[in-house]
Amino acid sequence: MSLNEQAATAFTEQFAQAPEWIVRAPGRVNIIGEHTDYNDGFVLPMAIDRAVYIACRPTETQTVKVHSLDFDETRAFDLAETTALKPAADGWLEYLKGTAWALQDAGYSLKGWEGVLVGDIPVGAGLSSSAAVEMATARAFAAVADLPWEPGTMARLGQRAENQWVGVNCGIMDQMISATGRQGHALLLDCRSLEGDLVPLPQGVAVVILDTGTRRGLVDSAYNARRAQCEAAARFFGVQALRDVDEETFAARAPELDETARPRANHVISENARTVQAAEAMRAGDAASLGRLMNESHRSLRDDFSVSSPALDAMVECAHAQTGCYGARMTGAGFGGCAVALVAAENAESFAAATETAYRQATGNDPSVYICKATDGAALLE
Repeated sequence: MSLNEQAATAFTEQFAQAPEWIVRAPGRVNIIGEHTDYNDGFVLPMAIDRAVYIACRPTETQTVKVHSLDFDETRAFDLAETTALKPAADGWLEYLKGTAWALQDAGYSLKGWEGVLVGDIPVGAGLSSSAAVEMATARAFAAVADLPWEPGTMARLGQRAENQWVGVNCGIMDQMISATGRQGHALLLDCRSLEGDLVPLPQGVAVVILDTGTRRGLVDSAYNARRAQCEAAARFFGVQALRDVDEETFAARAPELDETARPRANHVISENARTVQAAEAMRAGDAASLGRLMNESHRSLRDDFSVSSPALDAMVECAHAQTGCYGARMTGAGFGGCAVALVAAENAESFAAATETAYRQATGNDPSVYICKATDGAALLE
């Protein structure tokens, strides 16, 4: 049974009536462009065929009541009592509450609904399960209250929920690709202007996600510290963000930066250049060049930005050793989670099996490997 069918069946069991809508919002994998989003730079994510689903129907109340199949619990919150909408340690419900708060604060008039939530995006793996929940929630609110669905606007409100409600200082990439993804394409996103160019994946390749089986918590990790270091480096150069510093300017003044800021800035500035080059390689169908850029990205994240981990490094090394691998790198915020590999499609199945075996032998960890397709962004299924 598919996840949308599971959601519909569970809704009928939970609420004794069929749902009026089923919404879907995908997770994402970032092919290249890591820790560039909050530096107003470029990223190149694609929406994947792992997603969050909400089966829902409107109610006559101002209560949002949701049953999570993954957590096997039912939670609720009240839209009418805006004072009741305050951040709390409510786990998965906070992403729904935060999205409701951001929509209401932006002037949207919301209506209550009841729903069932289910997904197959691994939590904490760097595949943006939280952004998918936010975009699915926004899509459900839009359906219930008959609001216009404006993907870019909703993505920004989802980001605001994550920043100001959940407390994770993320950039715009995760919500934007979950809202605007396109089948068969990645999105070259300018995180300053929020203009995006759809870029087709090269023919004959597969994107393989390599989950190390290790996890990190963004709120408690060094993510916010890295962001502060980047902002300090931008102030040193007298610019709004590191996106405004080219490689030549950085090379000329790098010796003036302190020992921490210098490698952090070097990563962001070089990663922006790599991301633009990667989109050019994709347009040209040049998988080999794309893979090389991915390899360079991993080295930079490991050595300059210091956000890799022994598990991620081991996974990337195992991937490189397999037939058909063009390139591999950690993806996501780092310190655990997933790597991503670009592989010849004909070798994808054997690559996945061999990499999983080699990694397990090398680390003793229990990995998961997903051969992914690029899919559409948040949408109503019914």
